[in-house]
Amino acid sequence: MNELRIAKDRLLRMCARLTEGEVLYKDEEAARYGCSLRSIQRDFDDLRAFFDDRNMENGTKQKLIYDRMLKGYRLEPPVHMLLSDEETFGVIKILLESRSLTKKEMKPILKKLVDCCVPKENQQKIAKLIANETYHYVEPHHNKAVLKTMWELSKAVQEQRFVNITYDNKYKEPIKRKIKPVGILFSEYYFYLIAFIAEGESEEFNKTIKDYAYPAIYRIDRIRRFTISDERFRVVYENRFEEGEYRKRVQFMWPGKLQKVKFYVQEKSLEAVLDRLPTAKVIKQDAKGYLVTAEAFGEGIHMWLRSQGEWVEVIK
Repeated sequence: MNELRIAKDRLLRMCARLTEGEVLYKDEEAARYGCSLRSIQRDFDDLRAFFDDRNMENGTKQKLIYDRMLKGYRLEPPVHMLLSDEETFGVIKILLESRSLTKKEMKPILKKLVDCCVPKENQQKIAKLIANETYHYVEPHHNKAVLKTMWELSKAVQEQRFVNITYDNKYKEPIKRKIKPVGILFSEYYFYLIAFIAEGESEEFNKTIKDYAYPAIYRIDRIRRFTISDERFRVVYENRFEEGEYRKRVQFMWPGKLQKVKFYVQEKSLEAVLDRLPTAKVIKQDAKGYLVTAEAFGEGIHMWLRSQGEWVEVIK
């Protein structure tokens, strides 16, 4: 009878940990509970049957699976994927500091994060911590909602559909473009659509686009109108656009050719340079400071390096 109680207790504890998002490993569980691998395997079989029966009764779609990559058992999808209090607070602080959304878009997101992720007994504490910053939140000057537009454009990226846009050029008349959207990025207050310009009707325009081998960058809040076409473009997998790699090499979201720079930086600014330029590598250190190389698209990197003043000396 005691053995049966111990087995039930073990099964309940394993079930609780699975629902909390943990991955369970057979050998670790056997060592934890001092039982055989065969007993633990029976437990996993019983748990799999339990979740299958519950799916049939409640219409849920949760299964206990063996993840071959992790070499352990986990629930798919897990029940608890909520953020901890400290994670929620960190995300909220990042959102507020980004100043990327209007107040109308930002405030509901903050409230939902607290309501969904923070236990009721701690919600008041989080609310007090962010109250002043939320009250004094300064929204972007364009004062335009961007979330819906960004989501629609992200679907065009995923489905590889041409998009026709009317874009507010800051210094000229609005321009119209047929583009192949390949990614969406965020940088310093704004969301951007990364796209290659499709060929136009005139030979002169086509020649310009042929030379423009790098992607164009469009601030999403400046897209006045857009229509997503039923026409699709094809991307060879080997040549696919990789947002993460591109993001390492674009500064201040300025488009342009990929270029390499070499410069000296003083120790006081070294950490800031390495954080700001993900492709930066220190070649050597000498009396002049640290010699660094980096890659970046466009002229943004030159603007930023000049802003560092006497702490940076560009060599090449």
